[in-house]
Amino acid sequence: MTSDQERRKELGALLRARREQVDRADYGLPPGTRGRRKGLRREEVSYLSGVSVTWYTWLEQGRDINPSRQVLDAIARCLRLTVPEHNYLLGLAGLVPAPPGAESAVQTAPAHVQRFLDALAGHPAYALAPDWGITGWNRAYEALYPNVASASPEQRNLLWLVFTDPGVRDLLDDWEVTSRRFLAEFRAEAGPRLGDPRYLDLIARLIETSPEFRAGWQDHDIRGFQSRERIFHHPRAGRLVFEQHQLRPSDRPDIQLVVYTPIESPS
Repeated sequence: MTSDQERRKELGALLRARREQVDRADYGLPPGTRGRRKGLRREEVSYLSGVSVTWYTWLEQGRDINPSRQVLDAIARCLRLTVPEHNYLLGLAGLVPAPPGAESAVQTAPAHVQRFLDALAGHPAYALAPDWGITGWNRAYEALYPNVASASPEQRNLLWLVFTDPGVRDLLDDWEVTSRRFLAEFRAEAGPRLGDPRYLDLIARLIETSPEFRAGWQDHDIRGFQSRERIFHHPRAGRLVFEQHQLRPSDRPDIQLVVYTPIESPS
């Protein structure tokens, strides 16, 4: 399957998932067949968005068509997509610039990025490649999560570690919520690149390895990054409370830096 086919398939799956999740009462519609309160029929989406039912059906089927921005905007309004979901939809259709990415895999953070991480003494920080491979970290982050140094390069991927490393599950205060949040943020960033073999391989391995990832991937949750409180249960230091922030170097926008700043003194 080509990259374009993968994106069309993902676009159709997203529309279908959102169509099946909406509440009919929100549209002033009676329950559907068998009294179901969730989900619109394709014909209803067509009527409410002003898009022909044939065209909408083709979109859900991943057909090789080129929808306009106007069509996708109308469908997004009809399905009440969030801003991240709407942008994700447009990205899959090639109607917004692709997020910054590297043509080849980024294995190690550039020297100046690593020096910046090291300068954040006492603040756990790490660098992520576009595919969420962890390419650099400082001593504070290694103290928080020692396994980052011992993981093999092919497994030193944030999404992989969150869903497969029992140490991460024990470290996180709310693994079920946080793992789903990470997955939703990864999907929001990765949409236009889902045809890249690196992404296909990572997703395939996670689907095979983690039932929780497999269930989350099928839900098509999409969320943008937000700075927020993060709580960790460290085996030696105990309960640690940080605020999580994201930065991108202007000269390397393909790399994102994640920094934890303490919001409780013991941290």
